[in-house]
Amino acid sequence: MMSILLEFSMFPTDKRESVSDEVSRVIKMVHDSGVPYKLTAMGTIIETESMEEALSVVQKAYDLLSQDAGRIYSSINIDARSNKKNRLSGKVESIEGKIGDVNT
Repeated sequence: MMSILLEFSMFPTDKRESVSDEVSRVIKMVHDSGVPYKLTAMGTIIETESMEEALSVVQKAYDLLSQDAGRIYSSINIDARSNKKNRLSGKVESIEGKIGDVNT
């Protein structure tokens, strides 16, 4: 058993000041992929059972944006841990168990 938490942000830099239209396309793809995810103000966190699956989501996001963008910025953080699952919510729940609700 493996848990890959991958946080990424990806957007074109050769468009307008706001790129919410392009980011929305990426989030729809992530949603439609079926992997558990959490959208934050600064990026998207996904949880998969393999590195290949996690990187595949990133590749699909790049492919989607590169259809009409000449320059794409990406930031990726990965936390891979064996013998765990459901860390997308479990890590937050662990902290909340110690200090209470953190998402107000």
